[in-house]
Amino acid sequence: MNTENKNASKEQSRRNFIKSTTLATAGFMIVPRFVLGGKGFLAPSDRLLLAGIGVGGQGESDINAIVSGGKTDVSFLCDVDDRRAANSIKKFPKAKYYKDYRKLLDKEAKNIDAVMVSTPDHTHAQIAMAAMQLGKHVYVQKPLAHDIYEARMLTEAAKKYKVVTQMGNQGASGDGVRRLQEWYDAGKIGKVHTVYVWTNRPVWPQGISWPTTKAPIPPELDWDLWLGSAPYKDYVDKLVPFNWRGWWDFGTGAIGDMGCHLFEPPFKILGLDTPISVECSVGSVYVDEFKRAYLPESCPPSSHVTMTFNPTPKTKGEVRIHWMDGGIKPARPEELGANEKLGDNGVLFIGTKGKMICETYGKNPKLLPLSKNDNDNTKISIKRVPGQEIGHYTQFAEAAIAGYGKMELSSPFEIAGPLTETLLIANLAIRGTDIQRLDAAGKVTYPGRDIKMIWDKNTMRVTNFEEANQFVKRTYREGWTLGV
Repeated sequence: MNTENKNASKEQSRRNFIKSTTLATAGFMIVPRFVLGGKGFLAPSDRLLLAGIGVGGQGESDINAIVSGGKTDVSFLCDVDDRRAANSIKKFPKAKYYKDYRKLLDKEAKNIDAVMVSTPDHTHAQIAMAAMQLGKHVYVQKPLAHDIYEARMLTEAAKKYKVVTQMGNQGASGDGVRRLQEWYDAGKIGKVHTVYVWTNRPVWPQGISWPTTKAPIPPELDWDLWLGSAPYKDYVDKLVPFNWRGWWDFGTGAIGDMGCHLFEPPFKILGLDTPISVECSVGSVYVDEFKRAYLPESCPPSSHVTMTFNPTPKTKGEVRIHWMDGGIKPARPEELGANEKLGDNGVLFIGTKGKMICETYGKNPKLLPLSKNDNDNTKISIKRVPGQEIGHYTQFAEAAIAGYGKMELSSPFEIAGPLTETLLIANLAIRGTDIQRLDAAGKVTYPGRDIKMIWDKNTMRVTNFEEANQFVKRTYREGWTLGV
C-alpha cells in the first residue's frame, strides 16, 4: 500500500472511531482528549468538553460567552438551585444536569476536559481544587478564592497538576490595560508611586446584623450544598442569589467583587507582587442615638485601605495603592476639568511626570489632562487579545485544547493568585478592625484599628498583630475539605 493510501486509511479509521464513539450520558459524539491519548492530547474535533458549575446569573453569562467562541461544547451543568439553572438547562438540553459538583466530578471525570466555576466566593477553591486534581483545566470566576490560604494553594496546584487556568477578570484581556501599559513603558507619566482605586460598590446590604427570622427554603434550592464549607446557618430571605456578598462567611465584600477588575491594570503594568503592609479605616453603622457599631459578621458599608508594595523594575521606589469603596473617591486630580467626571469606578495612576486614568476593566484609558490624548501617537507594541473581554473566554478554551504551557493566557493562576491574595490581605485588615479585647478596666478596645499590619508573604502571616491571622485560613464545616 503506498503512502497516500496508508494516510487515507488512517484518516478513515479516525473518522469511523469518532463517529461510532458515543457519550451516552451527555448525548455527544465527541470524545475528550485524554480518553484518546492521555493528558494534553488534542481531540480530533479540537473542541473543549466543558462542565459548568454554577450556571445561573454570572454562570449563565460565562457559559454563553465561552460557547460563543465556537470551540466549546457544554457537556454537563451543575447548580444547587434549579431556578437559577433553568435558562442554561433549556439552552443546552443535551448537557446532563447535577446538583452536587462532587457527584459530577466523581461520575463524569472521564467525559470532561475543563470545568468552569461560577459559584459564590466561598465555594470557588474546593471546586477548582477537586477539578485540578483530576487533571481538568479550570476557569474560575473572580475572586479566585475566599481566603488567602486558598488562593495560595490554588496557585501552587495549577503548576503541580499542569493544567490550564484562567480567572474571570475579563478586563485582563482588554485593549485598555495594554494601552495603559504602552503609555507607561513609553514614559508618558514617569514612574508611578501612588495609585487610587475606587468603586461605588457595595450595591447589596452590608454593615447589617444577620436576620433573626429564618425563611422557608425554596424547594428548588439545596441549602446544605449551597452552604458547602461555610458554617451552618438557617436560610434567610433574599440572601440568594446575590446578597451573600456582604457576609464574611460567604463573600469577600466590595473589594472581592470589583477589586480583580480594578487592580488588574496597576498590578500588571507595575509588575507588583503581594503587599508588604496594609492599613485601613472602615465605615461604622448607626445603632441608636448615642452609639455607632462595627458588625463583625458583615462587611462594612465603606472602607479605605492603603497597601504598600515593594519596588519593582517598573517603579522608582515603593508603591502605595489606595482602595476606596462605598462611594468614597479620591480628590479630583487638578488636571481634570471642572465638568470632567471622575466616574463611579476607576483607577488613577500618579507618576513622577504625569497621570493617567481608566475605568473598570481598564476601559477608556486616558492621559491627564485629557487634551494630551488628542495628539497621542504612542505606538501599539503589545499584542491584543482578539475579542477583548469575550476573547478572555476563547483564549482559555484554545489554551486548554492546546495543552498546558502551550499558549499565553491573560490571567492564569500564577498571576491571578497573587492578585487575589492582595485583595484578601486588604480584607484581613478590614476584618482586623473588628477584633475586640478587654483592657484592665474591663473596657472593650479594638487593637486592630489605627495600626499598620506588616505582612510576611512567605509565612502568610501578619507579624505584628497575631489576632488578624485567624482570617488567613478559615475552618471548614465538618465534611468539607480543600483536599490538600
